[in-house]
Amino acid sequence: KKETPWHEYTHSIRLDGDIILGGLFPVHARGERGLPCGELKKEKGIHRLEAMLFAIDLINKDPDLLPNVTLGARILDTCSRDTYALEQSLTFVQALIERDGSDVRCANGDPPIFAKPDKVVGVIGASASSVSIMVANILRLFKIPQISYASTAPELSDNTRYDFFSRVVPPDSYQAQAMLDIVTAMGWNYVSTLASEGNYGESGVDAFVQISRELGGVCIAQSLKIPREPRPGEFDKIILRLVETPNARAVIMFANEDDIRRILDAAKRNNLTGHFLWVGSDSWGSKISPVVQQERVAEGAITILPKRASVDAFDRYFKSRSLSNNRRNIWFAEFWEENFGCKLGMHGKRPGSPKKCTGLEKVGRDSIYEQEGKVQFVMDAVYAMAHALHHMHRELCPGYLGLCPHMTNIDGKELLTHIHAINFNGSAGTPVIFNENGDAPGRYDIFQYQINNRSVAEYKVIGHWTNQLHLNVRWATGDLSLPASVCSLPCRTGERKKVVKGVPCCWHCERCEGYHFQASEFTCELCSYEKRPNQNRTGCQPIPIIKLEWHSPWAVVPVFISVLGIIATTFIIVTFIRYNDTPIVRASGREVSYVLLTGIFLCYIITFPMIAAPDIVVCSFRRIFLGLGMCFSYAALLTKTNRIHRIFEQGKKAVTAPRFISPASQLVITFSLISVQLLGVLLWFAADPPHTFVDYGEQRTQDPENARGVLKCDISDLSLICSLGYSILLMVTCTVYAIKTRSVPETFNEAKPIGFTMYTTCIIWLAFIPIFFGTAQSAERMYIQTATLTVSLSLSASVSLGMLYMPKVYIIIFHPERNVPKRKRSFKAIVTAATMTSKLSHLAAERPNGEVKTELCEGMEAMPPPKTTYVSYTNHAM
Repeated sequence: KKETPWHEYTHSIRLDGDIILGGLFPVHARGERGLPCGELKKEKGIHRLEAMLFAIDLINKDPDLLPNVTLGARILDTCSRDTYALEQSLTFVQALIERDGSDVRCANGDPPIFAKPDKVVGVIGASASSVSIMVANILRLFKIPQISYASTAPELSDNTRYDFFSRVVPPDSYQAQAMLDIVTAMGWNYVSTLASEGNYGESGVDAFVQISRELGGVCIAQSLKIPREPRPGEFDKIILRLVETPNARAVIMFANEDDIRRILDAAKRNNLTGHFLWVGSDSWGSKISPVVQQERVAEGAITILPKRASVDAFDRYFKSRSLSNNRRNIWFAEFWEENFGCKLGMHGKRPGSPKKCTGLEKVGRDSIYEQEGKVQFVMDAVYAMAHALHHMHRELCPGYLGLCPHMTNIDGKELLTHIHAINFNGSAGTPVIFNENGDAPGRYDIFQYQINNRSVAEYKVIGHWTNQLHLNVRWATGDLSLPASVCSLPCRTGERKKVVKGVPCCWHCERCEGYHFQASEFTCELCSYEKRPNQNRTGCQPIPIIKLEWHSPWAVVPVFISVLGIIATTFIIVTFIRYNDTPIVRASGREVSYVLLTGIFLCYIITFPMIAAPDIVVCSFRRIFLGLGMCFSYAALLTKTNRIHRIFEQGKKAVTAPRFISPASQLVITFSLISVQLLGVLLWFAADPPHTFVDYGEQRTQDPENARGVLKCDISDLSLICSLGYSILLMVTCTVYAIKTRSVPETFNEAKPIGFTMYTTCIIWLAFIPIFFGTAQSAERMYIQTATLTVSLSLSASVSLGMLYMPKVYIIIFHPERNVPKRKRSFKAIVTAATMTSKLSHLAAERPNGEVKTELCEGMEAMPPPKTTYVSYTNHAM
């Protein structure tokens, strides 16, 4: 085998071994002005690279892991550039590419001898996701498994495109889920996102946006990008754009540390310290560089970092490295210069360095040293590959020392199967496992950048995320309430959300008006007819049911009038019964008088069922007695006036008396008239049995608070008109007869008092109709109508009582000397008197004291009439 030229390895580290692992590390930064590589990366490059070398050393010394098998390495510099890394990684696949030497001959004619490149079985790396994606595309063609220690782009989880890619760090989709959980836990639902242009930033934000859309509850106000090559003033522009949605105070950042630093600086310049609530991804993590000199503007920032631990053994290893014992690392001399700020000989890379390196400098003593965060993951990646190879060796070479022929050409597909099956505790003591996509489980620490009482700023661990969030956050303001980042404040109870189209987190609050209640977050619904919204409009409650109360002024007045009337009526009835056989009582027509007094009594009594709380019994009484009192009264009065009219009409034609004028006949006529009313009520009972109902329409006010249901009997206005209509018909007929008999001598059978009674009653009921029906739309309808009806009945009864009975009672009690029989007159004399009265009526005004008026006998002794041709009417009291 020909010796490989040195220049082939000038940009790579090569360790011999039975099995060779590839390594990709960003030893240098991206170059500027066309150069592929820039300045050396001490931590991200050298620390990580040394971690791989250290892990290989440990494995090679471990008698239990790959015994008698040595691991070698081929480590390349990616220069933090995907295209350059792709070129470098072609080194890994050279051994798998057949070289055609048929056209080439040496000078002596021998076929050429090609230097056989090392066969790489697996690759550790790369660091940046963009580099890993580029490299993964070529490694899968040659079936070389790859395990990354830092690439977190979600698209690398795609098992169809990156099937040979695995990683010991969780993908950003978990990180995005953890960040969404933080946002939700803080009660924020309106956030902006900010990404550095490139695979890491854009993929992270895309994952966040996608998860937030799937789960709902969080809206993205703006998604802004930081260009790869930002122009001057670009960061100020970004900050001003973020302020355009001032309610979205939370900013989700997937950006590199340089961009984070410049964003914070722009916020500070624009006097927006304290406005933004920063939520940073692992690129911010717990790094000092983004927040140095701008602690106040970064205060309160919540950042996320994969759970990691410092590997103490590596610290001891790295601090012991020197120029003499670390010649295998071709970049170590450059690191030495950079780390100690000195120059090595003539070929040193720091021409302007003030001092020369002695070579005796010590890492950690003569320079600041802090283990880079991903060292643990680099070691875990190397160990994962070693464990997979160990299991493969155990399976293919049982009991074989060293590599057996089966493992001289390791099948990448088979190795990948073993990689996916591993499960061991890594360098930090946490399990190293892969899921079906080759991803490690999500384990994150959550930090908050806090300024303590001594004005010292530091990152404090405030929680962790392992598939779910555990958070204990304290805000810098000292306020117990968390700062808000919401588009719209929650609606109060009784208000519905009217969502802004396309932005489910923004809404206007609309109060449920009228009889509507809040049925759900977004809808108001109408309460059923018998209900109204409760105080906070979250549901419905029954409308209070009212009835006319006894203590109401609308009830007190009618009851007072009614009680006075009942007392007066009772007094008159008692008086009449006591003086039943006296001439004045007999002359008034006792039988019909008692019927009339019963009617008057019923008119007063009806007030009580009208005011009493409706139930079936009360409603039945209302139906029966509503028109009955008036019917009794006017049937009796009609019978009286009709009798007087018939007597005088008959008297004009003949001397014989008309028929049906005896007391028995009068009672029969009266009760016949009353029976019509009773028959009507009976039919009403049969057609529609009495019941109560609640009228919610009568007092259904615009303000539901004032709405009331009115407990009523089922007596409609039409039923009421029908019930009273017959009595009013009797009353009108009675009034007609009263007018016709107005010329009768005033002392004859109360013709004139009856006339006055009827005129007054008509006026009362004419006033009743507009009051009763005119108040149908009033909120006080029930009270006004009930009071009007009961008072009208009581007044009409009182008029009858006052006009017809009070004068008689007055004579009976105070002037008993006038309560004597007068001389009797014949029917002929009565008729003659009536005729004379008619003829002389025009002289009545000229004669003093009414001398022309003929006194007629109204009564007689209590004795049966003699049977003569001229029938005496003195015993037939009129």
